[in-house]
Amino acid sequence: MTLTVCSRVLSGYRHLCKFTVVKQTTPTSSDSRIFCSQASRLVQSYDFSERLSSAKLIDGKAIAKEIKDEVKAKVQKLKDAGMRPPQLTVLLVGDNPASTVYVANKIKAAQYTGIESNTVRLPISITEQELLAEIQLMNSAPSVDGLLVQLPVPQHIRERVVCDAVAPQKDVDGFHILNIGRFCVDEKSFMPATPAAVMEIIRRSGVETFGKNAVVCGRSKNVGLPIAMFLHGDASHGNYGGDATTTICHRHTPPEQLKLFTKSADIVITATGVPKLITADMVKEGVVIIDVGITRVPHPHDPGKTVLVGDVDFEGVSQKASLITPVPGGVGPVTVAMLMKNTLLAYTKEIKFPLHN
Repeated sequence: MTLTVCSRVLSGYRHLCKFTVVKQTTPTSSDSRIFCSQASRLVQSYDFSERLSSAKLIDGKAIAKEIKDEVKAKVQKLKDAGMRPPQLTVLLVGDNPASTVYVANKIKAAQYTGIESNTVRLPISITEQELLAEIQLMNSAPSVDGLLVQLPVPQHIRERVVCDAVAPQKDVDGFHILNIGRFCVDEKSFMPATPAAVMEIIRRSGVETFGKNAVVCGRSKNVGLPIAMFLHGDASHGNYGGDATTTICHRHTPPEQLKLFTKSADIVITATGVPKLITADMVKEGVVIIDVGITRVPHPHDPGKTVLVGDVDFEGVSQKASLITPVPGGVGPVTVAMLMKNTLLAYTKEIKFPLHN
């Protein structure tokens, strides 16, 4: 079933295309598996030739720096007032290469903003109960403001149990069921970093969402679904609600229906992990494209090497889009920056959880 709910540029991509200047990856869930029949186009000659594009490339790195600089200034004010800085603790289970890189990026961002950080490395053999005990230890530590368990966790550990074990007032990932529920009913909560990053990119890029048609490809509980909730949300409630008419597509949406939805969309946000899922013939002129997908594929001209690509046929779609995010350098850096913003928010204790504080 497909659900419809009514309600800045990068100089470093010249090897791909030439862009006019404006200002401005997280793996997703099971939707990264075969998403409609279009997944068969995986890694078909990603053309890196130079072409003139009308699209303005949204510079996620520049937006991320703006956000981190804002957090940095606030943290410095705390220090100047004689207060301790916020503290972020990350629990890393095992030695998954991608997770190790993601955690390193988060720690680097924390150092930049002045947030204290700590990475607790745990063996892949740790039991669920042992991990839960470690989480409880951090929950009860007054010096820990933000706590996250880097996902994915080993298969013998239940992800939902782990996410709900993190105290909601320290849940800077926004994955606890209380934060999810409060977010869905427009109450103050910690927003998942990637959906928050998408909305921050839209807001800082001056993209109008009110009354627009938006399509979200991917329905993962941590990315696709929250993005759709953001877009269709009622802004009159004082949140980042986009007041857009939002359609959610997923791997069971028939290809011809997917094209119909994306062709009429003013904004397309895709988070599936399927390269070239969205092609030029599937979008209209002037569309805004936010590509959350990230996949490592063989380099088309250099055997033995790989490149990171998104869900969108970048070269083709950039000929028609008004704004487009690159992969890498788009949503990813902003996601990390929003995590720093959440950590500062956890420190201030502005969000109250009466049964947990």
